[in-house]
Amino acid sequence: MKFKKVLLGLCLFVSAMSFSQEVKKEVLFTVDGTPYYTDEFIRVYKKNLDLVKDDSQKDLDNYLNLFIGYKLKVSKANKLGLQNNRKYQSELKTYRTQLAKNYLTDTKVTKELTDEAYARSKKELKASHILITVDENAAPADTLKAYNKAAEARKKALAGEDFGKLAQQYSQDPSAKENQGDLGYFTVFRMVYPFESGAYNTPVGQISKIVRSRFGYHVIKVTDIRDNRGDVTVAHIMIMKPKKDNPEEAAKAKSTIEDIYKKLKQGEDFAALAKQFSQDKSTSAGGGKLNRFNSGELSSTVFEDQAFALKNPGDISAPFETQYGWHIAKLIEKNGIKSYDEVKPEFENRIRKDERSKLIEHSLTEKLKKKYVVKKDAATYAKVLKALNDKIYTQGWILPANIDTYTQTLFTINKDKKYSAKDFLSYVEMQQKAGLIVKPLSKQVELLYNEYSNAKLNAYYNDNLEDEFPEFGMVMTEYRDGLLLFDLMEKEIWEKAKNDTVALDGYYKANISKYQWKERVDAEIYSSTKEDIIKKAKKYLKKGKGADYIKAELNKDGKIEVLEKKGVFEKDSDGLPKVNEWKTGISDVIKDGGYYYVIKTNKVTPAGPKSLEESKGRVINDYQQQLESTWISDLEKEFNVQVNKDVFAKVKKQLNQ
Repeated sequence: MKFKKVLLGLCLFVSAMSFSQEVKKEVLFTVDGTPYYTDEFIRVYKKNLDLVKDDSQKDLDNYLNLFIGYKLKVSKANKLGLQNNRKYQSELKTYRTQLAKNYLTDTKVTKELTDEAYARSKKELKASHILITVDENAAPADTLKAYNKAAEARKKALAGEDFGKLAQQYSQDPSAKENQGDLGYFTVFRMVYPFESGAYNTPVGQISKIVRSRFGYHVIKVTDIRDNRGDVTVAHIMIMKPKKDNPEEAAKAKSTIEDIYKKLKQGEDFAALAKQFSQDKSTSAGGGKLNRFNSGELSSTVFEDQAFALKNPGDISAPFETQYGWHIAKLIEKNGIKSYDEVKPEFENRIRKDERSKLIEHSLTEKLKKKYVVKKDAATYAKVLKALNDKIYTQGWILPANIDTYTQTLFTINKDKKYSAKDFLSYVEMQQKAGLIVKPLSKQVELLYNEYSNAKLNAYYNDNLEDEFPEFGMVMTEYRDGLLLFDLMEKEIWEKAKNDTVALDGYYKANISKYQWKERVDAEIYSSTKEDIIKKAKKYLKKGKGADYIKAELNKDGKIEVLEKKGVFEKDSDGLPKVNEWKTGISDVIKDGGYYYVIKTNKVTPAGPKSLEESKGRVINDYQQQLESTWISDLEKEFNVQVNKDVFAKVKKQLNQ
């Protein structure tokens, strides 16, 4: 799916929500009689003018060829019927849902919630809670029972009883027996919104009012509040835990990190040691540097606490253990919390995904009621009410036997969208399964009617976004074509390249010069900051001594003078010293940077071609590109393309002004 999103972005570099000024719409060209217009071409060209790096693509004649090629592929996809594929239709619906979120919101309420979230983000709370679970749709008796239990626990807490013991006694949070309800420190968006609000509205040391969330009833005690720690940038050296429970390997990992720490205390360079020995391959080449993070972003709170405990840039932690292995962390930079403008897009996205969104939905619905005319038919509503009875409270109500006669319009939206009595009664039949509790019956039906009509009002607005917002329709067209193109490429190019083994082998042999190994060495590498130490290591190597013996002899009195690593490396790999010529045997002492090295080279494998299996991914990719370059020529023969040259001349004149 990620690759598919990338493809959509690369197809003529389409970018959602951008569109050009209004232009006169004329037919620019046709493909088998299907017209394509100047407004789309101009809009896409202007939108992507600063994105393309190849100047030839900025040339209007070349760009028109690219645009026609794109539409030829879309025409081919439609000709093959790919638009009828259920998977395609489902994915298109998903994309539309995502894009529509930008329109299905109330900006004023969203801003108020974003402001509130930012104010809360400045602090981290430490709190404990007692949870009494109850389903959102539980029967009134069960809801009341749960509430009374929460009230009982809160009363005892207010009377001064130990909150932790009350949590162990009352709370139905499974972890409460061990942690006494303690949730540790948290900030905005880490808890469900009602709980978050209950906690932030409770002063330190006090007990909250009873809070209802989708999990049940909470009683919260806030025990501390601190300023948000902001974010931190650190580097680390990591020695991983063994994959299997192996005490010997685990002890070796701990010993290795302790040896590295001693080297650091002796003044050796952190980045150099990380480059040589850190087993976090994603960071070792960069000296162990991690992307900056804030509280709660990493999966290890131990690592976070160790990182935030470092005070000054350059400070180094002692070795510490996480669930992943052993680490040494070095502080690079500390930053306070981000500004409002920096976090605003992220916060708005989070707000759309949590329970705050319900507040936004309610506000939008009220605006839509003013935008559209919703007319309710009183006579039909009376007929609906007469068809219902108290059995809806026991989930025993069934649709009338003559339900097909309930075709009268219950309400209309903008005079063009009608909903019948039958539609609403079918909705009631489904809703009774959730447990209806409001009495009398007329009040419950009124609530259901409001929910139903509001949902249909929002759906009507959603269904008409293309008409309400022209740019939305443009972007949807681009997504629609992009998805079709992906399916077409998969069918015509990518699958063919992967499955036609004979053709793939032929392409590989014809282009073998592109798929070559560099020279490789199987070697043991010893390093130290002291030349005399490496000279001693070299003598031991010449006597046939192994790594364990050499380290035991040279690393004494708690000092780590020499470190060793072995494996198969390409000769210009990061972490290897610069060697003019690799050959088997024991090298002279090599100085590179601040380190001295001696290398025992067991085998040198010369540069040479990779096998097809070793380079298959790249070969397939290159072969796919070759297939695509010839495919356009075939499409130009299959479809009849007619360019309106006079119209294109006017377009060129307009764009070159």
